[in-house]
Amino acid sequence: MAIISSGDAGIYGMAGLVFDLCHERNLLISSPTGETGQEAVDFSVEVIPGVAALNAAASLVGAPLMHDFAAISLSDHLTPWEVIEKRIAAAASADFVLAVYNPRSKTRPHLLAKARKILLEHRTPDTPVAIVRAATRAGQWTCLTTLANMPLEEVDMQSILLVGNSKTYLWKGWMITPRGYLEKYSVSHTG
Repeated sequence: MAIISSGDAGIYGMAGLVFDLCHERNLLISSPTGETGQEAVDFSVEVIPGVAALNAAASLVGAPLMHDFAAISLSDHLTPWEVIEKRIAAAASADFVLAVYNPRSKTRPHLLAKARKILLEHRTPDTPVAIVRAATRAGQWTCLTTLANMPLEEVDMQSILLVGNSKTYLWKGWMITPRGYLEKYSVSHTG
């Protein structure tokens, strides 16, 4: 049997559910090393990584994840909104670049506006934001904008948002978050 998840199965994918079900049912599964201490297992589990949406999206808009970042899902189906609000505020106040998953659905279109309001308590209105829909798939669409001008109605469940930190900038159609190399090291061009 195989369970296939889009993106990376271990990042908001199905790998966690598989392990939760095995744990709940007390199933004996193979360990990461292949050893169980017993001869028979109920079945083997192998998590095969995929390209995470945040990596795919980042590659299309430049280098926005070059420094510390956090991933947050706005879906309140499994996590209470109050918890999500605290996580957004904590990550924003710590100046992390944010990868925002599940930003806006038909059943909860208002949560992205609430998230933006929290972000604006910790970020300037001109903070760069990338919206990437269907990254590396048919129908791919990208938009570089700012936190204040983010077109909320263009965002859906196939979108991921990359919200810059205080150092992130836009340049010639790219979104870049410097790691700090130029501030620490002498990097020169020799001709």
